[in-house]
Order: sequence, then structure tokens, then C-alpha cells
Amino acid sequence: MTDRRDRGAAAVEMALLLPLLLMLIFGIIEFGLLLTAQIGVTEAAREGARAATVDPSASAARDRVRLFDSSYNIVAADSHGCGANPAPGDNAVIVVTYEYEFLTPLGGLVSMLGGGSWGDSVDVYATGVMPCRA
Repeated sequence: MTDRRDRGAAAVEMALLLPLLLMLIFGIIEFGLLLTAQIGVTEAAREGARAATVDPSASAARDRVRLFDSSYNIVAADSHGCGANPAPGDNAVIVVTYEYEFLTPLGGLVSMLGGGSWGDSVDVYATGVMPCRA
């Protein structure tokens, strides 16, 4: 038979360990989802760069990235295609970004604990580089 002190001690232990356990579970979930988003953005950047080497039009890479996922954005300032007559050694460079929104309250928890300003989302980006066809 347990007395009142034992039950109180168990409640205090649970109150201390539950936030840590939840952060660990949320961290595992968010890491998996964020890794999946990073892989998708990397594949979209690679496909966009390949499309920019095949088709010299400015919209070819953007259209190819949009086929992957319409939520990915091409950062136009850091991107360039091959053009009609590329010089030897020229590369098509495409930078793709994606705003990943946290599924769990982990971003807010990390911000509250002094881990930076994560907020509700974080930007995931990748750069695709392919040599131009001369």
C-alpha cells in the first residue's frame, strides 16, 4: 500500500520529466519531417538546374521545380541558367527555398528556452548546379 508521500513524489517526478520527454518526442518528429523537406528541396533544385541546361528559357527551371511541389520558390537573385550560347565551364545554378512550418510546438519551445528566433517556421534551401551543354 502506498502512502500519500509516495504518490506526491511520483507526481512531482512526472511533472519534471514530462516536458523533457515531450521535447524529445517532438524533436524526433520534427527532425524527420525537416529532413524529408530538405531532401525534397535538394531534388527540386537538382531537377531545376538540369532543366536550365536543357532549355535556355528563363521559365524552364521554374516550371520544373513547380512540377516537384508548388510550394518551393526559386530565389531569382542567386539563380541563372545557361542561355543560348554558353561558354565552356559555365554552370546553371538554381537556388530553391521552402518555408517549413513546424508541426509540433517545438519551434516555440526552443525560442522560449533561448535557442534563437525559430518561431513557427524555418527556411530550407538547396542549390542545384549543373554544367551547361556547349
